[in-house]
Amino acid sequence: MTKSAPKLDLVFHALGDATRRAILEMASERPVSISQLAGPLNITLAAVVQHVQVLEEAGLMRTEKVGRVRSCRIDPKGLAFARQWLDDRCSLWERRLDRLGRLFAEDDAGAQRRPRRPKHASPKGS
Repeated sequence: MTKSAPKLDLVFHALGDATRRAILEMASERPVSISQLAGPLNITLAAVVQHVQVLEEAGLMRTEKVGRVRSCRIDPKGLAFARQWLDDRCSLWERRLDRLGRLFAEDDAGAQRRPRRPKHASPKGS
């Protein structure tokens, strides 16, 4: 396990919840307040705050309090962290599948060079 595994666990845990993904969607265009998030989600302010805290701990969101209003905005670093992990996995599997494709191509080429026996040939001596 790498040093980044605990951080990665937090990111995917945070992204694993539909409400938190909806909060990120709403904050993706512009900063939004906690009360602006609560309305469309039809959840309490306390529930929004809890979800936002999970997103902050994962590095996916930043908040700023000005007076009585807490604004939330996406922190692209957390998303970049998850994206890098996913890109690394995709790259690994693409290399593996490319290697498998080459093996199949070699096998097909070898089969074409070998003489074929008739499918229904009678055994010798019959």
